[in-house]
Amino acid sequence: MRLYWLLLISALPLTTLAGTDTFYVAVDGDDTTGDGTSGNPWATITHAVDNATDGSTILVGDGTYNGRVRLRRQFASQVTVRAENAYQARLRHNDGAALIAYEAQNITVEGLDIAHAPDNSGALVIQIQDLLGDVNGSGDGSDPVVSGITLRNNVIHDSTNNDLLKVNNGAEDILIEGNLFYHQSGSDEHIDANSVQNVVIQDNVFFNTSARPNTSSFIVIKDSNGDDDTIVGARDMTVRRNVFLNWYGSDGQSFLRIGEDGTSTFEAIGVLAENNLMIGNSAALTRTSFTVMGSNDVIYRNNTVTGDLPSRSYAARLIASSENPLNEDILMLNNAWSDPTGTMGAEGFNGVDVFDAPPSQNLSVTIDNNAYWNGGSAIPPDTGQFVTVADDSNAVLGDPMLPSTAGVVAPTFNGTTFADGSSTIREVFMNLVTSYGTPTPGSSLIDAADPGSAAYEDILGQARGPSPDIGAVETNPEDLIFVDDFE
Repeated sequence: MRLYWLLLISALPLTTLAGTDTFYVAVDGDDTTGDGTSGNPWATITHAVDNATDGSTILVGDGTYNGRVRLRRQFASQVTVRAENAYQARLRHNDGAALIAYEAQNITVEGLDIAHAPDNSGALVIQIQDLLGDVNGSGDGSDPVVSGITLRNNVIHDSTNNDLLKVNNGAEDILIEGNLFYHQSGSDEHIDANSVQNVVIQDNVFFNTSARPNTSSFIVIKDSNGDDDTIVGARDMTVRRNVFLNWYGSDGQSFLRIGEDGTSTFEAIGVLAENNLMIGNSAALTRTSFTVMGSNDVIYRNNTVTGDLPSRSYAARLIASSENPLNEDILMLNNAWSDPTGTMGAEGFNGVDVFDAPPSQNLSVTIDNNAYWNGGSAIPPDTGQFVTVADDSNAVLGDPMLPSTAGVVAPTFNGTTFADGSSTIREVFMNLVTSYGTPTPGSSLIDAADPGSAAYEDILGQARGPSPDIGAVETNPEDLIFVDDFE
């Protein structure tokens, strides 16, 4: 019991453990005459952070805050910027990023509604990059680096130009958790994690609507600039316990993409993607659910892809450009791929329906103990690919009995509630997982994962026991380890 409570305490949101100082920001505050008290608040988050103390909390009142927020202080212990009422403090900007962190350390941003103003002309809604030291990234540890930045429980949406969130140029130790992302702009992403290390993306919801077609992947992890900074190849990246749905992007992209730019060095090294739920509920064609390009040491385990997901390759595309090194040490374990319509990858090219993995572009790929379901029809053989279903010696081919994806609602935010009726992002998340990702009794996924290679917990943070399930959801979990509290 003592160990359980230690685990529980260690998992509490950082705001629970915040310092004693509390400062206030309000739309009718004043940065010149205000003193940051509740009765005499400041007007901007930038000024509040500039004047905060280590471990303090900055409470942001309801209303719309126009103009760029700059996080530029370095704190020894976490400072939290939090909306007094979740999602009622709105950041808007009409000339590029609404929120930037170029010189910051140890700051959490929580509970805000962050978007471009409708007439914005500049790129990016949020950008986190390292401009703190003489070089980008810490290198040998002697140079300061932008690090310890957390984005939690925010609605991040509606870019008019480029990505919703860009994390790049050597930033380190970034946590992106419990947020809701929708509507990037153009051929760009919800999250572009580019030449960074130790970034954790967890417990988020990603989707688009038909209002933003022909966009790019929801998440891309890569390194576009080679050795221009201290990080060569995005490193030590984690994408876990997220929900992806409502694809309306380019038919050449995917929910999650590792590598994109065809560089001469590995674009990513050390990526863990586990316990993600990918819902194929849109009629729009995607290239695949998961792409790896010119990368090394990628583990993709206990993910669930469910629904029609019209695609050219249902499970994965494993490729390398002529400039890339070949994909190396790619592991795909205990994943569930379930197309109840029997059209698994048939919307694209013959011979790459499940995996698109040219032999000339892959050095070492392992698939094992995955579940494949094509509505009772035969699984496409993908003859000629570097990996095929036949290479999975422990393949599970029975009906996973996952719920229909026909009733999915894109949970856009109207300023008060979400379109699915939820009042919090966590409620949106839980509804999607329980309604569309949880196997029903008799499922072939139950107790069918390899205990030696399964993820330690599931998409809800529940510990997996000695007989774990394939896919993202564990139907018979052990004691709860993580705290479900992003409200």
